[in-house]
Amino acid sequence: MTTTTRPGALVTGAGRGLGRAIAELLADRGYLVMVTDLSGEAASAAAAEIGRGALWAEVDVREHTQVERARDELIAAAGSLKVWVNNAGVLVTGPAWEQSEELRKLHLDVNALGTINGTIAAIDAMRGGAGSGPGGHIINIASLAGISAVPGEAVYAASKHAVMGFSSSTVADLRLAGVRDIDISCVCPDGIWTPMLYDKLEDPHAALSFSGVLLRPEDVVRAVGKVLDKPRPVTAIPHWRGAIARLGAAFPQLGSSALPLLAAQGRRVQKKMVEKNGPTLR
Repeated sequence: MTTTTRPGALVTGAGRGLGRAIAELLADRGYLVMVTDLSGEAASAAAAEIGRGALWAEVDVREHTQVERARDELIAAAGSLKVWVNNAGVLVTGPAWEQSEELRKLHLDVNALGTINGTIAAIDAMRGGAGSGPGGHIINIASLAGISAVPGEAVYAASKHAVMGFSSSTVADLRLAGVRDIDISCVCPDGIWTPMLYDKLEDPHAALSFSGVLLRPEDVVRAVGKVLDKPRPVTAIPHWRGAIARLGAAFPQLGSSALPLLAAQGRRVQKKMVEKNGPTLR
């Protein structure tokens, strides 16, 4: 495989939606992009659409060996790994006691363990242990659900809280180890109109995701671009929703009293969207 002069960037869950848009942003910025997805067909199609030599791999982020294999293939082609975006995620709504053990495990394995696997694989390369290095930037797509309580999404919120705690703790470990050229940033968007939410339009348990300004992928892509330019530990999108989430986390009683109002607002938005466009709105 021929090595290019472009730095390498890898995005998980990039076969469609937000991940694919982030991969295109990185290609626009001159990176040789590796598109990974659980669906090899989706990853291949996305890489072909992005062009510019984009690579692809079928990867289950729950399997560390698969994550490492994609990383090594990218490094062999690009010669370096400078950006890694952990975007792969799942969302199944409903109270925790109504979800099966299989669904609970899926949330934690994909959202939390998948992010951990990707981050460790990236750090190994960015420190030089996997033939790349030195330095780089890891961006973990978390959620406002990783900051505060989200009724109807308890297990999902648990997985995103895990992402936040892991990311901040790992940065601290890097700094204590004297590593200052690897940044880890968490991007925490409100509800995004991507395939993850398409099927939630008539789901009352997902109401909170519709209670704010429903984001478009390009809104989050712009935020990722800003974080790439100026790394910061946590970026909430939009900022005002992040402030509300932090307030709710700091004062749980106050936050709990506001949640029914936010959920009611979300259900109104869901109803209006269905009435105006139908439940299969894309």
